[in-house]
Amino acid sequence: MTQTITAPPVATANGRYRTAAEWWDALGGVPLERIVFDPWPGSATEADVLRLDDHEDRLCELIDGTLVEKTMGFEESLVAARIIVLLSNFVFSRKLGIVSGEAGMMRILAGRVRIPDVAFVSFDRLPNRKSPGVPIPDLVPDLAVEVLSDSNTLREMENKLQEYFTAGTKLVWYVDIKTQSVEVYTSPTQLTRLSGGDILRGGEVLPGFEIAVSKLFEIA
Repeated sequence: MTQTITAPPVATANGRYRTAAEWWDALGGVPLERIVFDPWPGSATEADVLRLDDHEDRLCELIDGTLVEKTMGFEESLVAARIIVLLSNFVFSRKLGIVSGEAGMMRILAGRVRIPDVAFVSFDRLPNRKSPGVPIPDLVPDLAVEVLSDSNTLREMENKLQEYFTAGTKLVWYVDIKTQSVEVYTSPTQLTRLSGGDILRGGEVLPGFEIAVSKLFEIA
């Protein structure tokens, strides 16, 4: 017997997409294998984000009811860990805030759960200067760091950039292992590319933090 299943329409927080192309473009044109269809796109919730993390060890971001798996290879993980150590040493010694890693989920906008590979959140953004103590807090990072993977698309990263700054993030670093470079954003349109011996600075977010870009890629 053939069973016909009618899938619910893909929806956003503000309405429905008219076409699958519009929906896919809103996701940043990510590879289809990263889009989760259980639950059906448009019906996923934060509970599903936590379920996949807890029971399937899959990290997914939530974009208007659609789950998009966040992938990170071994080399990307090494670089992210290196950045966490460098930032943590600076931040904790000065009691500036907290630093989260590649599983740090944040509800940065309504309907959007993002997971920066590394994030710094100042104590000024934290209630009572403490970690919220919930799996997916309402938090906006002062600094968001994304270590680029092969499956990241240009459109996806442009979307994330817009979201971070719309939410109130002040500084974004896009770290590219292949070119051993960093794109530094102070707004969606203000970009500085650094590489080699160029100095990466914390700017107004982390005054006094500075390191040669090449040091980010050292693992020993």
